[in-house]
Amino acid sequence: MILEVKNIDKSFGKKQVLKGVSFVAEGGKAFGLLGRNGAGKTTAIRILMNVFPADNGEVLVDGEHIDYNKIKIGYLPEERGLYPKKIIFDQLVYFSVLKGMNKKDAVKAVDHWLDRLGMLEYRNKRLDTLSKGNQQKIQLITALSHDPDIVILDEPFSGLDPVNAMLLKDVVKEQIGKGKIVLFSSHQMNYIEEFCDSIAIINTGRVVLKGDLHDIKRNYVRDRLVVNTETPERIMADFGDSCSKNEDGSLLIKLDNVSDKQNVMKKLIEHYDIDEVKVFEPSLNDIFVEYTHKEI
Repeated sequence: MILEVKNIDKSFGKKQVLKGVSFVAEGGKAFGLLGRNGAGKTTAIRILMNVFPADNGEVLVDGEHIDYNKIKIGYLPEERGLYPKKIIFDQLVYFSVLKGMNKKDAVKAVDHWLDRLGMLEYRNKRLDTLSKGNQQKIQLITALSHDPDIVILDEPFSGLDPVNAMLLKDVVKEQIGKGKIVLFSSHQMNYIEEFCDSIAIINTGRVVLKGDLHDIKRNYVRDRLVVNTETPERIMADFGDSCSKNEDGSLLIKLDNVSDKQNVMKKLIEHYDIDEVKVFEPSLNDIFVEYTHKEI
């Protein structure tokens, strides 16, 4: 399955929120939709989900206009939307039926996910008796119980402790393994880097960068080296202004020319006690800041 959001425009009154937004996500892979608060991510997601229409553009699945009667979408919103005073099991079944399941299948699916996420003991409790992290897991069940084709996760790891974050990681990997499209929207770049093959960064309503994450990183000029050593002072003294220390204690050496890379690496290994030397590759956080730190 290939999902394509193509040339989407959207205005609210005189304010244009989306300006020709386009991106492609594939089944069996995770896609990261990134941007600062107010950049237009949520509007793009709502158009994708058919909450409201675009002014221009289209949403396609395998080259055809998306049929919302056939393509099922699961959505975990950043702002949680369940009923705090209602019994957990009852509202999970209710939401599953709303999404097209018959009640028998809904009951079976809900119990499966309550068990899968270690939440069976809370089946007949009110939502407001649970911790924030456990409420997050209940909200996740509403996104997955109807076995959607497209799974949209907006800040999915918010409020989760490390153990529950690991559980959610396993669930996400299962969904990807089943060939589903998993779309992440998050400010936690480490999770995007862990899961996503491709990304799109939106800034002030426009896509300012998109593509395969590995290729994006490889396309940066490879003119810096990261060095791990037990004797950083010697290297810093010898390399002068071209060498600086990172927060983690490693050294960053700026090359005068990219073609010097192999010679400098050889010199480091031959003349210093080096634990590791490698070409510097920007993190997704570095890339995100570069493309969103100013208005465009």
